[in-house]
Amino acid sequence: MVFPQDEQESLVYDVRLSSVGPGRSSGLDIFHYPDGLDLALKLHYLKVVYLFDSEAAQGLTISKIKESLFNLFNHYFVPCGRFRRSESGRPFIKCNDCGARIIEAKCTKTLDEWVDMKDWSSYKLLVSQQALGPELSFSPPVFLQVTQFKCGGVAMGLSWAHVLGDPHSASDFINTWGQFFNNLNLKMPYNIPKPFPTPLKSEEPEKDPVTIKWVDPVGDHWIPANNKKMDTFSFHITTSQMNDLQEQIWGSSAEKNPSFESLCAIIWRCIAKVREGSEPTTVTVCRPDPNGRGNDIIGNDQLICKVEAGNDCSIVDTNLKTLARLLVEQGIDERKQIEEVVEKDQGVTDLFVYGANLTFLNLEDVDVYDFELRGKNPRFVYYTLQGVGDEGVVLVLPWSKGHNKSDIDGKFVTIILPEDEMVKVKYELKMNGVMVEGDF
Repeated sequence: MVFPQDEQESLVYDVRLSSVGPGRSSGLDIFHYPDGLDLALKLHYLKVVYLFDSEAAQGLTISKIKESLFNLFNHYFVPCGRFRRSESGRPFIKCNDCGARIIEAKCTKTLDEWVDMKDWSSYKLLVSQQALGPELSFSPPVFLQVTQFKCGGVAMGLSWAHVLGDPHSASDFINTWGQFFNNLNLKMPYNIPKPFPTPLKSEEPEKDPVTIKWVDPVGDHWIPANNKKMDTFSFHITTSQMNDLQEQIWGSSAEKNPSFESLCAIIWRCIAKVREGSEPTTVTVCRPDPNGRGNDIIGNDQLICKVEAGNDCSIVDTNLKTLARLLVEQGIDERKQIEEVVEKDQGVTDLFVYGANLTFLNLEDVDVYDFELRGKNPRFVYYTLQGVGDEGVVLVLPWSKGHNKSDIDGKFVTIILPEDEMVKVKYELKMNGVMVEGDF
């Protein structure tokens, strides 16, 4: 069921705002300087909604929430700061303990009623849609929304500015909050502010990265302007269905075939068929860096890889196995080139990554179901992005059947595309055996 805009807005009411910062001062004159890769992602925002039933939410009061956040932000004090600009115009964070924004709200539905609606566009009501700016120095990089359902269940919505860190960083942040909520004496490292980046050598990059796209200056309002109206659609594909699709692509091989690339190959070809005459022969694949972030507890370290099928290649006519192998084997990580481009312009250039090309974001290994309340995992986690370019993005994450995070059953896929393409893409997905109306 999809509600009209005015009916959607009436679903969530009694909205209240407040702020929470660290329980102790972080100190004077502490600054965090996002590096080139961070700034390349500054126009993107991660939006995550965690749905918990009434048993997990029992005793979840706003005072307890804020008490746990006081302790959490003693360690995560950088996200509590505010952006400033240096004389050159380069953005940096002044760690002034201004805090994250807390939103309290109520919903007219029970949790079961909300889940049964399957109205993905309504999930934006459960998480802040605020971007950084236009008053940059007053804008929090992190918003946390707590929405109470009629039944006593709760939705916890995280809005995370991507300039702070990648999906792993955001997931670690909220999962750690869950640990603090249950154990206020939890010991963990502090996030260490990044120093001003070392100037790069003066050589020109050999070739501009194809995984980014420049935009007209956005000033202090960090959100890209789309040329097309974007739409969002999500679906669940079970393990059994995923196995059938993999066998369709790879045959009955005994080897373990990659699920992410297999699924993306099918979606790639479906979108190419809809974009007849302008097939996306170059795509971007983003996935976690296997080497991790080292000692940093926040930061952007995911791989950003270009995959080029070639201008003379017809994606529609290419074998799915060939497309899947391209996604597995041919990705070239462009993070270094992106860093060089941004640093060359002192971090002032405005550009974006997601949607510069058709982008596939692998969240399979992100611990999206590790956030716990009272020892209970979420019933469901909804993950999406704000600030996606016109070429669109596909997010693939695990799907859990219930409260046991190890009880994974297939994938949950969210697709963000231009509105005029979505109906046709749904049809192509159905024709290719991908169920797009699954239950969860």
